[in-house]
Amino acid sequence: MKTTASFLIPLLALCAAGCANIERSRDLANPAVPGKVLAEQVCSACHGVDGNTVSPAFPRLAEQPPQYIIKQLTDFRSHDRSDPPGPSYMWGVSRHLSDGQIAGLAEYFSKQTAKSGATADATLIAAGKEIYQNGLPKDNVPACSVCHGEKGQGNAGFPRLAYQHAQYVEKQLDVFQFTHARPGTPMEAVTHPLNASQTKALAAYLEAFPGAK
Repeated sequence: MKTTASFLIPLLALCAAGCANIERSRDLANPAVPGKVLAEQVCSACHGVDGNTVSPAFPRLAEQPPQYIIKQLTDFRSHDRSDPPGPSYMWGVSRHLSDGQIAGLAEYFSKQTAKSGATADATLIAAGKEIYQNGLPKDNVPACSVCHGEKGQGNAGFPRLAYQHAQYVEKQLDVFQFTHARPGTPMEAVTHPLNASQTKALAAYLEAFPGAK
C-alpha cells in the first residue's frame, strides 16, 4: 500500500500541474494565457491551426496583416462589428481578451502561410479579375488592388483577400452593401454598385487568385 501511495501522490500532482498548464489553456478570461496558445487551443476550432480553415463559413486568417486582425478583434470585443458572426460567436470569444492577447493572436496568424483556394469556371474568374484589377469605372468603383494589393496580400488595415473562401467573400460583400454592421469602412460605398453576378465573379477570382504567390 505504501508503495502504491508513494507512486500515486506524485502522479496526481503531475496531472494537476498539467491541467493548470498555462501553455495548454482554453481560459479566455485569463489574461496570462498567451495569444499563440489561444490561437492553437480555441481559434483553431473554426479557423484552423494554421489559419487555413476548410469551412467557408469562417474566414481564412493565414497571412492576414496583423493590424487588420487587431482591428477586427477589437471591434468584436466592443460590439462595433455586428454582422452575424459577431453576436453568434465572436462577441463571446473576444469579450475578455486583453490587448496583449489580441496582439498575440494577430502575430500568430499573420505568420502562418496562406494556402491556395478552390478554382471556379475560368470565365467567372476572368470577370472577377477584371473588377479586381481595374474596378468598374462607369460606376465609380475603384480597383480592389488599390487597397488590397496587386496580389491580394492586404495592406495594414486592409485584409488579405487572396485565397479567401468565395462563400465568405460574397457574404461580407453583402454585409457591406446592404447593412451597417461593419461601420467605419469605405466598403459600403465601394460595393453599392455591384450586382449579384459581379459579386460572385469577384469572390471566385479571390478564392482562386492565380499568381498570388
